[in-house]
Amino acid sequence: MHDVGTGGGAPAMAARAVLFAVLLPAVVAVLALPAAAEEEIPAYDVVLTVRPDGVVHVHETVTYDFSGGDDHGIVRRVPYREGRRVYGVHRISTSSSTGAPARARVRTLPRDVRITVGGGTPVGGRQAYVIEYDVTGLLTPFPKHDELVWDALGTAWDVPVAEAAVRVEGPVRFRAGCRAGDPPLTPCLRHRDGPRAIVFSQRGLAPHEGMLVKARLPKGAVAVPPPRFAPPRWRGGGVGGVLLLLGVVAAVWTVRGPPVPRAAPPVLAALGTALVAGDLAASAARDGLWLASAGSPAAAGAALLAGAAAGARTRRAARRPARTAPVVGREE
Repeated sequence: MHDVGTGGGAPAMAARAVLFAVLLPAVVAVLALPAAAEEEIPAYDVVLTVRPDGVVHVHETVTYDFSGGDDHGIVRRVPYREGRRVYGVHRISTSSSTGAPARARVRTLPRDVRITVGGGTPVGGRQAYVIEYDVTGLLTPFPKHDELVWDALGTAWDVPVAEAAVRVEGPVRFRAGCRAGDPPLTPCLRHRDGPRAIVFSQRGLAPHEGMLVKARLPKGAVAVPPPRFAPPRWRGGGVGGVLLLLGVVAAVWTVRGPPVPRAAPPVLAALGTALVAGDLAASAARDGLWLASAGSPAAAGAALLAGAAAGARTRRAARRPARTAPVVGREE
């Protein structure tokens, strides 16, 4: 009887040793590779200047690190609506101290103003952008002081912010505080820079974390107009409601009555459309596209449109052929 040998084990062990010797340098090389660069904002500097006329001028310098070379700039979203209260964002200008394309495209959305800086030419590496704008209606009057509350960075950034600094300047000496994060709970580092300026700083902000600044100015130091609130969607009075009710009643009566003249539906539809469009356009021109609301002229236009729809229905019904009962049998 022959013994079962183990001669095959030695070649297998040798093969494993060779494979290990080949793979080990490759694994070490992969582990030694630097981690892929991620986009971030190394520095974000903001200056809020409260002017005597109550307008707050904002000067932002955003230093942005792009991970690749196919990016096209940055997007800053400036909120102009908080609940029912609205602000004005005006005189927007952009530039770049590093020579990056800095042309601004501004678009007003339902709750914020979107400022797209750059575009067209791809950019990479570290770039610096300057964004300036005025905010009106930001100060809130109180019996003994006037207050400024503003998130200086906003919470729309999808990248982390390594270091941020916010400088608040006023025409007189004032008190101020700052909290960072989302929600803003972490106190910011604070120091006074002269009698009329306070600087806040914060490090290591995660994406969508901002810096909420609150400043209290002595009463009467600046002009503070009453806060502006979003108008209701319906701003018409009793006249508009009565006209709309009468229009609905007339539409019901028209459907049950005889056919109306052929020219009536298109004429009513044209007048109704003109009233609704004119009322909404006037409101949009006065309050902004996203704050437009309907008034009594729009209600009157809706009443005319209801009448036009009812008249068109009666004419269609009149043109239908009359139905006859089927013949089921014959009398002999």
